[in-house]
Amino acid sequence: MLSREGLEKNQIPIYIIAIILGGIAGLIQPKAGRLLEPVVSVAIAVLLFSMFCQIPFLKLREALHNGRFIGALLLVNFILIPILVFLLIKIFPQPDPVLIGVCLVLLTPCIDYVIVFTQLGKGNEKLILASTPVLFVVQMLLLPLYLWLFIGTEASQIVRIGPFVEAFVYMILIPLVLALALQFSAKKSEPGSKALDFTAWLPVPFMALVLFLVIGSQIDRVINDFAVIISVIPVYVLFHFFAPLIARLAASVIQIEPSDGRALLFSAGTRNSLVVLPLALTLPGEMATIAAAVIVTQTMIELIAELIYIKAVPKLLYK
Repeated sequence: MLSREGLEKNQIPIYIIAIILGGIAGLIQPKAGRLLEPVVSVAIAVLLFSMFCQIPFLKLREALHNGRFIGALLLVNFILIPILVFLLIKIFPQPDPVLIGVCLVLLTPCIDYVIVFTQLGKGNEKLILASTPVLFVVQMLLLPLYLWLFIGTEASQIVRIGPFVEAFVYMILIPLVLALALQFSAKKSEPGSKALDFTAWLPVPFMALVLFLVIGSQIDRVINDFAVIISVIPVYVLFHFFAPLIARLAASVIQIEPSDGRALLFSAGTRNSLVVLPLALTLPGEMATIAAAVIVTQTMIELIAELIYIKAVPKLLYK
C-alpha cells in the first residue's frame, strides 16, 4: 500500500526517473517540450505551497532573530561565492554571451525551490524561508555591481527588477499566504485539517513533476547550442563541488547549528536559474539564445547536484 513515508523513502529513485522521462519527452517532442515551459513556475508554486503547509510559521520569529545564520548566509552568497565564480571564469574564459549567462545564474542565490531541497536534505528550511526577502533584496542590489566588475558596463545595464519581483510574488508570497490561510483553517475546521494533511503528500510528486518539466522543456535548447555551451560544463561542475565545501567551512568557523549549516550549504549550492532566465531572454539577438541555453545547462546540472546534496549534505554536517 502506498504511504507518505514510502514516497519520502524512495524519493531519490522517483526523481531520477522523472529526470530521465523528462529528457526522453523533450527529445522526442521538442515543440511539445517548449509548451511545458510556462507550467514550470506553476508547478514550483504548488510545490512550495505544499512545503509551506508543513512549516510551523509561529517559529519563524526565532529564525528571523538568528543573526549568526543571516551573517553567514550573506558572507557565503555575496562574498565567498562571487570570489569562487570570479576564479572559475578566469580559469575557464568564456565569450561574452556565455559569460553573461554564467554570471547571471551563478551570482544569484535561489529564493524558491531551495526551500524544498533544504528540507529534503535535513536542513533548517524555516531559516531559508525567513531569509528569502534578504536574499532577494541583496542580490538585486549587488548583481549589477558584480556584472560590471566581472564583465563590464554593458552587462550591468541588462538587469531588470521585474522578473525577480514577479518570481517572489508568484512563487513565494502567494503560496505562503495560501499556506497560512490553510493552517489557520485547519485549526478551526475538520475539512481544513484534512486538506492540510493532504498537502503533506504533495512535495515528492510535485518535485518529480518540476524535474520532469524543467528537463523536458529545456533539453532541446541545450542540445541545439551544445557546441557553444560545452565549455561551461566544467565551470558548473566545479561550482557545485566547491560551493557547499565553502559553506561547510564558513559554518564551522562561524559555529552555527548543524541543521542551520545544512541550510547554508543548500543556499550556497542552489542558484536562481528559473528567475534569471527571463533576464537572459531580453538580450539582443543571438546573445539571448546562447545566454538562455547557458542558464538552462546550469539548471540541469544543478538538479543532478541537488540529488547528490540531499544524501551528502546531512553527512557533511551531522549531529
